[in-house]
Amino acid sequence: MAARTAFTTVLAGLVPEAPLPVAARAFAAAGVPVFPVAPGGKHPITAHGFHDATSDLRQVEAWWGRVPTANIGVPTGQASGVSVVDVDVHGVDGFAAFRRARRAGLVTGWEALVRSPTDGLHVYYPAADTEQASWQAGDAGIDFRGDRGYIIAPPSRRVIDGETKLYRLASVSPTPGGTLDAETLRTFLISPRPPRKFPTPQRRSGRTDPQKLANWLGAERTDRNRKLFWASCVLAEEGVPFRDALNAMLTVEQPDFGSREITRTVTSGYKRIHGTPAPVSDRASRPSAARDAVPEQRLAPVRGL
Repeated sequence: MAARTAFTTVLAGLVPEAPLPVAARAFAAAGVPVFPVAPGGKHPITAHGFHDATSDLRQVEAWWGRVPTANIGVPTGQASGVSVVDVDVHGVDGFAAFRRARRAGLVTGWEALVRSPTDGLHVYYPAADTEQASWQAGDAGIDFRGDRGYIIAPPSRRVIDGETKLYRLASVSPTPGGTLDAETLRTFLISPRPPRKFPTPQRRSGRTDPQKLANWLGAERTDRNRKLFWASCVLAEEGVPFRDALNAMLTVEQPDFGSREITRTVTSGYKRIHGTPAPVSDRASRPSAARDAVPEQRLAPVRGL
C-alpha cells in the first residue's frame, strides 16, 4: 500500500501549537521544502518567495533563528508532493461549491483537512506525477494550489482583529490519499449557470450560429471562460460540428484569452454534452486523461461540510 505523503506524516505528528522553528525543521528534515513567511501574515520574506523554498536544514535553521515567529510556507505541487484545494468564505460560500464537487465524486482522495484562521478549509492531496498549474475559481470560492503556488502550513498563525488564530489540523484520512484531477474540478466549478445577460442563441437552418455566439463572447470582459463553456454546450446540443464551433470561437482570441484556453474549454463543453471527447482528428489538442478513481471517503466532522 502506498504511504502517506511526507508532509501529512509530519503534520499528523505535530502538536497543535508547536513552536514554528520546530515545525519548520520537522518538515525540512522529512524532505518537504519550506520558506519563511511574515509573522502573522501570508507573504514570503525571502527575496524570491516560494522559489527560495528548501529542505536544507542549515538554511531553515538560519531563517527561523533570525525570525522565530515567521510562518511556514510550503510550495505546492511536485516541489513538496502535495496539492491543496483552498475553500474560501470571504464574500462567497466556498463550502457549498465543495459539497457539490464532493457529491459529484471530484474531491475524493484527500489526506488532510486544515482549518484556516479565517474559517476556510485547506484540503490536502498527494501531488500528481504530471504538472498541474494553480488556478482560481473565484465565483465558486475555490482555489487550487498546485505547481507554481504555495500554502501556509500549520502551526502557522494569523493576527485577525487583534486575535491570534492558528492554521489547525482538523482531520487526517485513515488511509493514504489519491491525486486530484484538478482540471476536471475546475471545469465543474465553472460549469455554466447562465446569468441573465446570456444571449438567446440565434439559429440558422435549425442549428445555433456559432459565429454569432463567438461575436457576443468577444465583446464580453468578465467570466469569459464560463460563458465560453456555456456557449460550447449550446453548440454541442444543437449538433454543430466541433470543428465549426472551435473555429468560430478562435476568431475572438485575445492576449489574455488564448487559443489553448479556448480549445480546452470548447473541448470540455462538447465532452460534457456528448460524454466523450471530440475525435482526435477534430480538435486542436488532446485533454488530459482522467485520473484513476479514488474511493469516496467520509469526511470527519468539520463545520461547513
